[in-house]
Amino acid sequence: MWRSWERVHETVEPVFWRDGHLVVAGPAEVKRVLADPDTYRPDNALDALTPMSVAVMRVLAKYRFKLPATLANNGTGSHPMIRGVVFDAMHPTRVEALRPWLTGIVRRRVAPLARRLRAGEAVDLHASLTTDLPLLVLARLIDLPVADVRRVKDFSAAALELFWSPLSLERQLELAEKVGQYHRELREIARTGPGLARDLRDNGLTENEVTAALFFLLVAGQETTSQFLTLLLHRLAEEGLPDGYATADVVEEGLRLDPPIPTWRRLAAVPSTLGGVEVPVGTSVLLWLGAAGRAVAADPHAMVPGQPGSRRHLAFGAGAHRCVGAQLARMEAAVVLDEVAPLLRRSTVVTAPTFPANLSFRMPDTLVVCFGDRVG
Repeated sequence: MWRSWERVHETVEPVFWRDGHLVVAGPAEVKRVLADPDTYRPDNALDALTPMSVAVMRVLAKYRFKLPATLANNGTGSHPMIRGVVFDAMHPTRVEALRPWLTGIVRRRVAPLARRLRAGEAVDLHASLTTDLPLLVLARLIDLPVADVRRVKDFSAAALELFWSPLSLERQLELAEKVGQYHRELREIARTGPGLARDLRDNGLTENEVTAALFFLLVAGQETTSQFLTLLLHRLAEEGLPDGYATADVVEEGLRLDPPIPTWRRLAAVPSTLGGVEVPVGTSVLLWLGAAGRAVAADPHAMVPGQPGSRRHLAFGAGAHRCVGAQLARMEAAVVLDEVAPLLRRSTVVTAPTFPANLSFRMPDTLVVCFGDRVG
């Protein structure tokens, strides 16, 4: 299942069984699940796809690793309060205030890339532009101390793999060490850090809860935006920019066609029926957000900015757990697109991204482009 979502080229059934999951692909059915957290709970959102052995759990326990319910996996009464504190930190007004600062950073990165491209070189837009940019933005927005960007990126990528990839025991143990080591540092930020960490403490959250909230923001928040930026630039470099486009419309079409989180899980808490299919208690419900996004548009598989239905995608989810960073991701994508567009018009993809097996995250590894014909 974790590879079939990469490109959705055909219509699929709204609800069907695959690989032990009840896959929900119809937009109406996905919305119904997301709107009913009592029937379809978020409890399994952060469960490891590959069950963790005792040996792996011991490694994590060594670092006091815990993930109590705070954001994505929280179906309790504390969720609205925690979400509210995070929303205030990421309020659209605060996000928009970062636009000039972010524009300056992107311009300073794009200028040398443009010179290299004009000189006939190939450049990696993923490594040189999109990989760490969302982390820098998030850290500034929520006042998160990040002394070593590369170390944080290594941690967040390791966490995505540890929890959402099919793994061998050897690989699990390696990833658990990486995740545990930085989680210990994140715990210190939760205990004494400024910004959002302080706000969460002031609202009565325990050290474990603050750490878990920061963990999810670092793992899912900035990683998904980084992935989406690379996915969007890849599509535009391959297909070209539409004539007379509006930046916001291109971003929405990118989110619809290439959501960075193509699937997400829920757990059936009571017996139900979904799309005519009986759903027993305990069923893992896999929401295929990528397929649902294709189905809402008039021309489902083509990038047609502004087309009817384009903005009804579910890349940010819906309901009580809708992505609190949606406005931030849109702003970052718009800034990057505006600054990189002149390069994309002349670019050819030399090396396209590849993606590891992962249930819920795309995780592109590269995007090398050059001007004109392919090099080599």
